[in-house]
Amino acid sequence: MRKLENSELERKSVEDFKTASKTPLILILDDIRSLNNIGSVFRTADAFLIEKIYLCGITATPPNKEIHKTALGATETVDWEYAEDVLTVIQKLKGDKIKVYAIEQVENAIFLQDFSVNQNEKYAVIFGNEVFGVNQKAIEICDGTIEIPQLGTKHSLNIAVSAGIVVWDLFKKIARI
Repeated sequence: MRKLENSELERKSVEDFKTASKTPLILILDDIRSLNNIGSVFRTADAFLIEKIYLCGITATPPNKEIHKTALGATETVDWEYAEDVLTVIQKLKGDKIKVYAIEQVENAIFLQDFSVNQNEKYAVIFGNEVFGVNQKAIEICDGTIEIPQLGTKHSLNIAVSAGIVVWDLFKKIARI
């Protein structure tokens, strides 16, 4: 077995990425403090052709040297937009008939493995602050919540890890792979 060279991976150019058909999934980062987490989410979004990222509240925006360290250029490919208020973003998306789910541990949350997608709908998922999670007011206006099951002693996962898990799972369900 031989490790592949980058030239053998047949990755898209920035131009090809911009014109490629996107996965109908939007990521919302609300009040994310860590620039490394932000960059990592951009990189994950690039890997799975995610349609767009909304950066809300205190979440930093590109261009930023610290975001670039982990994004490795994904801020140039993935469409993104800054919005001060996450509630406004949720209301806009819902008005556009996009189903919005918070990734959070709440009463009656749907476990990720039990969450089903409708192929005729578009989805958005919100990831909240590293300490406080998704804002309660945001949770209240979402279409629902999705929880990543955890069996150990810790109560949460890093935002970048959570985004990777959720995006991969939803990508598989949406793309039916």
